[in-house]
Amino acid sequence: MLPDTVHKLPRSERFAYALLLAHMTRVDNELTVEEMAMFEQRLGTALLSPKQRDKIRASLKSPPSLDDCLAGLGPESGRLALRDAVLMAAADGTVDEDEREVLDKIAKHFDLAPDAINRLLAWTVEGYSWMQSGYELLNDLSR
Repeated sequence: MLPDTVHKLPRSERFAYALLLAHMTRVDNELTVEEMAMFEQRLGTALLSPKQRDKIRASLKSPPSLDDCLAGLGPESGRLALRDAVLMAAADGTVDEDEREVLDKIAKHFDLAPDAINRLLAWTVEGYSWMQSGYELLNDLSR
């Protein structure tokens, strides 16, 4: 799990953060096991109440609009949500055009650097490579 600050955000922003991630799961009209695992992991960092978690999970079937998600996010929660939206988009190994378009809209909404998505994608690839080398290390430790 990523060391994080999501749990320090106001409750309403943590809820909006989770809604944005729910929105991202449905952008390409498919929910892969990898995306669902990433969603649940990141949802855990938001420390939402059981009732809020139920609402978020229900939104997986009928996600809110991107505008509705963005409306509840502040600058810090927006950057964290974008970072984790990039992680979710890349979780299945590809970021398709629709996902990239949504990521670009989020970055633009928060007036982030023009290369924000490219930098976050590079960071994500680096992170996934690091994780893969960890799995390889564990296999090498076996006798």
